[in-house]
Amino acid sequence: MVKELKKGEIPGTSKQFALFAAIVVVVAFLCHWWLKDIHQTLAATVCIALVVGTLMFWRFRVALAFMAIVILLVTRTMDLGHAIEFMNLDVIVFLIGMAVIVALLRDTGFFLWLGTKMIKLAKYEPRRIMIALLFLSAVMAACVDEVSSILFMTALVFELCEHYKVNPVNYVISVVLATNIGSSWTVLGNPIGILLALRAGLTFEDFMRWSFPVSLIGLVCLMVIILVWQRGDLRLLKTRIQAQLDSGTATLDEWAEVKDKAFLKGGIALLLGVVIFLALHYRLELLFGLERDTLLVAISITGAGIAMVWKRDKAEEYLERGVSRGTLVFFMFLFSVAGCLAYTGVTSKIAGVATGLVASPVLLTIIMALGAALGSAALDNVVLVAALIPVVQAFGVMGVNNFPLWWALLQGACYGGNITMVGSTANIVALGMLEKRTGYRMTFRKWILIGLAGGLLPLFVAQALLLVQLPIMP
Repeated sequence: MVKELKKGEIPGTSKQFALFAAIVVVVAFLCHWWLKDIHQTLAATVCIALVVGTLMFWRFRVALAFMAIVILLVTRTMDLGHAIEFMNLDVIVFLIGMAVIVALLRDTGFFLWLGTKMIKLAKYEPRRIMIALLFLSAVMAACVDEVSSILFMTALVFELCEHYKVNPVNYVISVVLATNIGSSWTVLGNPIGILLALRAGLTFEDFMRWSFPVSLIGLVCLMVIILVWQRGDLRLLKTRIQAQLDSGTATLDEWAEVKDKAFLKGGIALLLGVVIFLALHYRLELLFGLERDTLLVAISITGAGIAMVWKRDKAEEYLERGVSRGTLVFFMFLFSVAGCLAYTGVTSKIAGVATGLVASPVLLTIIMALGAALGSAALDNVVLVAALIPVVQAFGVMGVNNFPLWWALLQGACYGGNITMVGSTANIVALGMLEKRTGYRMTFRKWILIGLAGGLLPLFVAQALLLVQLPIMP
């Protein structure tokens, strides 16, 4: 978990910088020994250095990305035109549009309203409440994005736990695990989803056909794990709820955070409209003869435009509050550096070696899923996927059916985010909120066992179900 800097404190020590420099030198030597081409060596070294540097010096990630691009340009490893092309501006524009829509939804009080409503529908029975929290975490991640979802699910957990006087730590961990699984359901759940959709040509329908059903079973697997793991917490919650029911103080009010009911209904209508049209984007593109994925981007920014016109006095606030400009800039430069691997031919060499060692498509898919999961346990999963996309594309150029590899990469990266505290942005955000609210600092030992179970077991289930369908995949 990223800790807050004290005033005057500089992130990173001289020993850390020396270690980073030593790692880069070793990586450069090994890359040149294997690739034997100066531009391929530079592309591979710079990409790995950016990934390692991001892990070691998270607050320097944008500066590192800037320097990485400069090195590639001045050494003529990549030209300026391709550097801009590889920035994936279509992905960035999509994310901006969805961020504005989510900012409006926050303003309506929609998230806490929905969460409290589901808890009341569970009739205050602890196991039902836990299942409702996990299901809602996954659904919200799929419909908006994992970061927006976890912000409000964590707030809902705090409200629930404070009302019934129980410790929120395990509940926060549980909703984080469900959020990461739900983020693989649709193109909306994670920047990984839209990145894969646009680079692999996957539609919203593809996600609903291939990822959603198996990931839903993965969520059921997680629910079983959580109900066993939290059985003591749920017994205590049942006792506290019963005591408050007896005294007449157990009821939660879903309208507490809603200041304008008409605004809430309008926000829900906007969200539903955007999701429905995104689900139909491929069919509409065929109907109107539009270039593939045109409406995928256009619908997102249309929804954002409606939100900003509707609430004109808050339009600038939604844009500034909803969009993390530093994160988007980092993504742009990260995508460009990763694209250079394909531009220089590094990914083709990696794919050639992999196919030479692993002939079975089933085994290759399993290796991709596990590799993505374990890689995401150490790195932010967006960083990892951006680096691996060119490799999967290279498999397709070589004649390998890479369709199942895209789903292995998606689910491995999303589920693998559960394994450690820094596996995904949702983890870091939720644990930061937990520490600020309660003073509790999560430990590696506390997280790792439930993280491994909550990441790998659902992944094995989802991948097994996908591999059964391998013969009918396109």
